[in-house]
Amino acid sequence: MSITYLEAIREAQARALAEDPRVFIYGQDVGPFGGAFKATKNLAREFPGRVLDAPISEDAIVGLAVGAALEGMRPIVEMQFADFSTIAFNQVVNQAATLFWRTGVPCPIVVRLPSGGTAGSGPFHSQSLESIYAHFPGLFVLTPATVEDAYSMLLAAVALDDPVVFCEHKLLYYHLKAGQLPTEALPIGKARIARPGRDMTIVAYSALLHEALAVAEELATEGTEIEVVDLRSVKPLDTDTIVASVARTGRLLAIGESWPWGGVTAEVVARVAAEGLGLLDAPPQRLNAKDTPIPFHPQLWAAHRPIAESIAAAARNLLKL
Repeated sequence: MSITYLEAIREAQARALAEDPRVFIYGQDVGPFGGAFKATKNLAREFPGRVLDAPISEDAIVGLAVGAALEGMRPIVEMQFADFSTIAFNQVVNQAATLFWRTGVPCPIVVRLPSGGTAGSGPFHSQSLESIYAHFPGLFVLTPATVEDAYSMLLAAVALDDPVVFCEHKLLYYHLKAGQLPTEALPIGKARIARPGRDMTIVAYSALLHEALAVAEELATEGTEIEVVDLRSVKPLDTDTIVASVARTGRLLAIGESWPWGGVTAEVVARVAAEGLGLLDAPPQRLNAKDTPIPFHPQLWAAHRPIAESIAAAARNLLKL
């Protein structure tokens, strides 16, 4: 029986609720309606009093979650869109992220962010904010790209005693399927080799992992074998796996849907330059979204973010260096 990425997130939350009475879900329309994307469908009926609708006030939602965590609860917060989490920025980065370091009391909250763009969504419903949250110590920032990882990493996030920003790309919700789900939570902070290769490393995460894999398939027909690294987590970042891959291939292309300034790709390139510069046969490259607000028009949106075509062009250019 197949299951989608979105259903995997729903099943992980159901399991967390069933196994730990301290877990509850809080967010706008997460109750009987099932959430904006139905990630909590039927959970309010299955777990009465533990899947709670919130007012339209993101700062109040996360603030309540922080207070509940202080009292020993383990809240899962759903933001309707990642973009709206900026309203709760103070609660996430000034309160949740620093709480343990200020008081010695853990703050085990998970803030789920439906992230990334879809055609026609525009600048207020399409942003990828993982780089911003990764800047702050005290936060874990997870970016699962597969059905299996969405399930196991969400379970791992709920079990952590630290605040977690859990980025779910909306393009992945309905289009990915897999078989049986993992039985165990996935260790946090470990990247994986999604495809082995010898000629170049492409580091990717979230929805762009699948664009990178498509490019690897395309270039394989031209005799180029690309190794694709799936970060899974951007905070912590698995530098060892990245550097080991570059040691095998000699070339690095880091791709991400967020903007280039101060982004995950910049951090990947910086770490490889610091720890593995002598391993490179060419300057490391990165490819991000254009440094503009996200456009509404589907064609402009496709030109704004990295897609298989632009990633393939960047890879071919890197091979010439």
